Amino acid sequence: MSSVAQASKVQESRILAARSRLNVVRMLEATPAGHVGGALSCIDAVSVLYGHVMNVAPDRIDDPDRDRFLLSAGHKALAQYAVLAELGYFDKSILDQYGKVNTPLGGHPDMHKLPGIEGNTGALGHGLGLGVGMALGLRGRSDAQVYVVMGDGELAEGSNWEGAAMAAHYTIDNLTALVDVNGMQISGTTAEVLNMEKIADKFRAFGWNVTEVDGQDHEALHEVLAVPAEPGVPTAIILRTVKGSGISDIAGTVGSHYWKPTADQVKRARQELEDEIIALTDDIERN
Repeated sequence: MSSVAQASKVQESRILAARSRLNVVRMLEATPAGHVGGALSCIDAVSVLYGHVMNVAPDRIDDPDRDRFLLSAGHKALAQYAVLAELGYFDKSILDQYGKVNTPLGGHPDMHKLPGIEGNTGALGHGLGLGVGMALGLRGRSDAQVYVVMGDGELAEGSNWEGAAMAAHYTIDNLTALVDVNGMQISGTTAEVLNMEKIADKFRAFGWNVTEVDGQDHEALHEVLAVPAEPGVPTAIILRTVKGSGISDIAGTVGSHYWKPTADQVKRARQELEDEIIALTDDIERN
């Protein structure tokens, strides 16, 4: 791919992420409360995956050879809802049902209520095990890849490490785990609650191929996700991120984990993101 084409892809995914963040704000306008901080820290990686990496499309949700995406940290569902809506998996008007009675947009993703959801998640620590099973089941009959987005706070759950051991033991190379390391969880910093660093070294010790990257840097995300998997080895990408990234009022704060914004804060967040989208779009037109 030419450098110009690559730059265009990167800019497109930045716009997708900004528009998806705006979709998160739209959901907060419907019900001003939610697990916002972690959704915003992983939304760049989720945007790159859905928009440019995974073999998926809204008109092929049942394609047996589609790639699979699991949001192990299911409380970050706002990120997945926002990206799926932006890419046309369901009508954006459904975003206005967030937090309402009988909404399909629950606190955790539900595969029975929305197209594009591959598994019900939210009980922390289980997503990697589900991904191991999916990847093992696909191996030998499809080239489909399985991507699991995890959070650093859930690494305290031992089932993660059972999954990590199994993936290496069974040489599951069609599996990629992306660990969103924003350094915070609901009750404080991860270092204070239960320090799991050094995370990259732990995955390497289990036999994974590991890369660390700035999880808000779209150029770096495109680069690392374009690298072919090492044969017989699962891949872990450690995303160094900022909780609440993209909304100045909450970026880098523990309080962003479950945010209950005022009407003024929602208005400011919307304006900030609309300005960013205009700037990114203008930049594409200039170039």
